[in-house]
Amino acid sequence: MLAADPSVAALRRFNRLYTQKIGALGRDHLDSGLNLTEARVLFELAAAPGLRARGLQKDLGLDAGYVSRLISRFEARGFLERRASDGDKRGADLHLTAEGLALFRHLGDAADRQIGGLLDPLSPGQRRDLAQATATIRNLLTPSAADPVALRPPGPGDLGWVVQRHGALYAEEYGWDERFEGLVAGVVAEFVRDFDPARARGWIATLGDAPVGSVFVVDDGDGVARLRLLLVDPAARGRGLGERLVAECLGFARQAGYRDMVLWTQSLLTGARRIYVRAGFTLESSRPHDSLGVPLVGETWRLKL
Repeated sequence: MLAADPSVAALRRFNRLYTQKIGALGRDHLDSGLNLTEARVLFELAAAPGLRARGLQKDLGLDAGYVSRLISRFEARGFLERRASDGDKRGADLHLTAEGLALFRHLGDAADRQIGGLLDPLSPGQRRDLAQATATIRNLLTPSAADPVALRPPGPGDLGWVVQRHGALYAEEYGWDERFEGLVAGVVAEFVRDFDPARARGWIATLGDAPVGSVFVVDDGDGVARLRLLLVDPAARGRGLGERLVAECLGFARQAGYRDMVLWTQSLLTGARRIYVRAGFTLESSRPHDSLGVPLVGETWRLKL
């Protein structure tokens, strides 16, 4: 037997816990007389009036025979009706009846009460943590360019996330040791200590409720701004977020009256370097070092604003 991937084991543990908490395996989901699959079909029919049997099969990955039997049961119980389509005589459009819509509303209210009961013992901070964790799961398992990425100023807990995520991600992807996390912690501490809203700014990118990126601008002296801690989490890559974060930095720096912007990066960070080149930065100097646990070439880039 193959050794289990820790991430597989963790997700399976979560699935067992959650299905138990919401009673997903019962025959009477939320006292509706439906099982969980039937309740999900009812939801899809309410969300998309006129959906057809084939659409249900495709969207939910259900067997054609099962869908056909379920539609017949719903029709017999007065939950839905079939209507002929004006434009296509090969199938019928499915619409919930008033009784079906009432059952759908009952399910929604009951689900809200059930989840509310699960959340009652949690503090506001724990609820935010839970919302962020569920958003992270959703973003990683179902990435979609349609999901909007929002930018906002750092809030409570965000700076700790910036330090932790930099340390964990760069250790995983590049093998950098704990000195890098310490370096990031120092940058964050300096940002807070010397913060002047007219001369410095930070942004946190969020996907749903989960943080997925960061960048900061600080005063480097003599009319020079410094870009720091650009990060795009894997859950948000491929959306142009890095370019968007850098553009925010440049816009702020020009508005604040800076003359130049500089940054320090590493030669192996090719994705970030492409962003800087497209933004107009040019390489000013480079120097080998091993201050992060592996041989690296540090680079200073500059842009005339």
